[in-house]
Amino acid sequence: MKINVRYFALLRERIGRDGEVLTWDDPEPTVERLRGHLAERNPDQAPLLRGGTLLVAVNREYAAAQTLLADGDEVALLPPAMGG
Repeated sequence: MKINVRYFALLRERIGRDGEVLTWDDPEPTVERLRGHLAERNPDQAPLLRGGTLLVAVNREYAAAQTLLADGDEVALLPPAMGG
């Protein structure tokens, strides 16, 4: 399946792009497993990708870790915002 992954804020800066179309085959394609897959592909960002503070939206709606993904889904990864 193809997933459109979008990176925001700190992740976009650290990974060096704002998104990618990821071809990913997994027998149980959940948000949590996608985060693990992305952490393996980007080991220097693994703590942020696997961390509990990262918000994930699937097709523009916040999603839980066990949300199942389908071909063509857009997954946005939103790190915690900092500022004041």
